[in-house]
Amino acid sequence: MTLSKSSLRSIPTSYATVSLGTPDDPLPQKLKAIASAGFNAIELGFPDLLSFANSQLSKEVSNYDYDDLCTVGKEVRKLCEELELKILILQPFANFEGWEEGSEGKKDALRRAEGWIRIMQAVGTDMLQVGSSDSPSSKINTSQPQIVNDLRHLAGLLATHSFRLAYENWCWSTHAPTWKSVWEIVKAIDRPNVGLCLDTFQTAGSEWADPTTASGLIEGHTGGNEGLERDFEASMEELARTVPREKIFFLQISDAYKLSEPLSKDADESGLRPRGRWSHDYRPMPFDGGYLPVVEVTKAVLKTGFRGWFSMEIFDGGKDGKGKKYDLTEFAKSAMASHKRLLEECAED
Repeated sequence: MTLSKSSLRSIPTSYATVSLGTPDDPLPQKLKAIASAGFNAIELGFPDLLSFANSQLSKEVSNYDYDDLCTVGKEVRKLCEELELKILILQPFANFEGWEEGSEGKKDALRRAEGWIRIMQAVGTDMLQVGSSDSPSSKINTSQPQIVNDLRHLAGLLATHSFRLAYENWCWSTHAPTWKSVWEIVKAIDRPNVGLCLDTFQTAGSEWADPTTASGLIEGHTGGNEGLERDFEASMEELARTVPREKIFFLQISDAYKLSEPLSKDADESGLRPRGRWSHDYRPMPFDGGYLPVVEVTKAVLKTGFRGWFSMEIFDGGKDGKGKKYDLTEFAKSAMASHKRLLEECAED
């Protein structure tokens, strides 16, 4: 499939609120910046909703205060309507699958699912982004039948409200770190309201790059770097060939910094694995200092025939990961320019 410029012009654009500034930056300011940059929609980040609730209600609102979160969610909905921003999804819903029946983890997962569905109703979105669990394998059952059954149950809860589930591979996940592993799960779930959230960072970060090596690449391939490149190219060709475009619900866009000092291979004190730390702090927009094959991943997704939502999800803490200050509006406008350049780089005519 040749990717023509004309076929890419109508791709709608979104921006993840949690990846613009910090949760301490007022959500209304983030929304105005995103709208002024020309984006069509947002991914509403739960941390931003929580921070907005604390501010609006002048009290400490917990993750489980769903009455308060829904009340404030209705205000967010109004703000977005005034700015002509669609709320594409609520994110990130994590660590749902794999818990044993009757466990506290299972009870908590179901409680959160019911609460987040209420929030979805309040804010007016029909899609929930679910990341592949990073709970330790000592705590969850990572067998595919268990994972599939759990996510099929969640899909059923969502379907009651005509809501959808977008399943994403987190490259540090315990059981499904690659695009293919989550695609196998989505196929096995076999529900029309379940599809993929693909991500340029998560895809390249699981199969090509490694923040714990000096080279920034996955090392130890029997064919060396050439073998790594061949395997990654073959993976992208397989994605383009085998994933139906209608099962891709949206594509998240970001790059990553190659670290001057590789991360430790060990989990940190919170249990977060190195790729998770990399994901949280070292993800610039494309063409802004990163090194991942973002264009190659994007082209593979487009070659499925997908022309749906492209969403910027950027966690740019600078090359040292310590954070950096920037004007929200100017940063959002730079992200839109990056989006346009990405499409130009993908076009083949």
